Amino acid sequence: MTLSLPNRAWLKNLIIAGSAMLLMTLLMVIFADKASAHGYIESPASRAYLCKLGQNTDCGAIVYEPQSLEAPKGWPNAGPADGKIASAGGAFPKLDEQSATRWSKVNISPGTTTFQWKLTANHATASWKYYITKDGWDQNAPLAKSAFDLTPFCSISYGGAKPPVDYASTCNVPAKSGYHIILAVWEVADTPNAFYNVLDVNFTGSGNTDTTPPTAPTGVVASNVATTSAALTWNAATDNVGVTSYRIFNGATQLASTTGLNYNLIGLTPNTLYNITVKAVDAAGNVSPASNAASFTTLAVTGPDTEAPTAPTSLHVMGTATSTTVPLMWNASTDNVGVTGYQVFQGSTLVATVSGSTLEYLVTGLTPNTAYSFTVKAVDAAGNVSAASNVVNVTTPDAPATYPAWSSTTVYVGGSKVSHNGVNYEAKWWTQGETPGSADVWKAIP
Repeated sequence: MTLSLPNRAWLKNLIIAGSAMLLMTLLMVIFADKASAHGYIESPASRAYLCKLGQNTDCGAIVYEPQSLEAPKGWPNAGPADGKIASAGGAFPKLDEQSATRWSKVNISPGTTTFQWKLTANHATASWKYYITKDGWDQNAPLAKSAFDLTPFCSISYGGAKPPVDYASTCNVPAKSGYHIILAVWEVADTPNAFYNVLDVNFTGSGNTDTTPPTAPTGVVASNVATTSAALTWNAATDNVGVTSYRIFNGATQLASTTGLNYNLIGLTPNTLYNITVKAVDAAGNVSPASNAASFTTLAVTGPDTEAPTAPTSLHVMGTATSTTVPLMWNASTDNVGVTGYQVFQGSTLVATVSGSTLEYLVTGLTPNTAYSFTVKAVDAAGNVSAASNVVNVTTPDAPATYPAWSSTTVYVGGSKVSHNGVNYEAKWWTQGETPGSADVWKAIP
């Protein structure tokens, strides 16, 4: 059958429209899958966060997920390679474009500075480390380890504890002048990975530094108050440069942060008084006075609890599966009273139950080169069980090669391979007494 010219044009337009809709659907699936991971710095605003806000342009896909700058931990001995530091290994290559004028800069002063993180998933944490470029670093060269002082100016050991979702590090920033880059590294305790954020900062004289905080937000109102949730709205604050986010407090305790003018609080305690205020923050980290207080009491639970929690969402492999382990993580469920635990299933078999505040689990005792499927369900105090989360299918890799244990008294040459603390390493050159994982002579290998 031969189509007439008008029919051909109609068919062509239909194909183009269908292709565009398919592409949009695929992008939504991709970005929805990544929405679970994992954290970024809101103030002073990181390069990726300024991309999300539109103050940095031509950034690529990072505008949708500034929380996803994840790479192996151990920097500078491991982790992102030279030229791929800003993108945490190259997944977001636009971030690695480097020149003296490529990125918007946040004014900063030496001395006490608070780095405010927004954690979309709060992992058990080993440490927070902050590095800064050397005086005279090449601003127009790809960002490399050699540009940094490799001794962190701020190092905070966290001992495997879980930080709040709105976590702040208070550090003493060294005296510098002009444009510098700060590299912030959030090292996870129970996976091989870390999260990397770069901040483009400008040290200026006190007369040019932005030290003016925003005005206080006004008109904070709470509505739709339920047993464990409430909706908040407020009027925008103003700033001499620009407001980048709002922090939400109950008394002195920060509950959340957002870039919008509304927020849905969840996970509240039934029959409890809350006094909510909001503060505005600008890109330099200046914080406004508190807004008016919106006070409300959540509803009490009446009658027997027969309502199950919502299903956990975004179950995924956090980090890298080994031949015998799979690290799982998921987003929290909600419940009309409260989630008390999560059940982790391997196929139809219950392998573990963790507390309601735990959003990750390391499945152990698996077999190399074997396919597994995992789901998670939420449980409340009344024993109500949620529907299952999404299914995660994982095939464990083959068992790694084994090498002799590293010894501090043995002489190693380039190419020598050893095992230390469960990780395999290869020597780059002659060495003796230098510990793998903390010396540049060793590189991690599969």
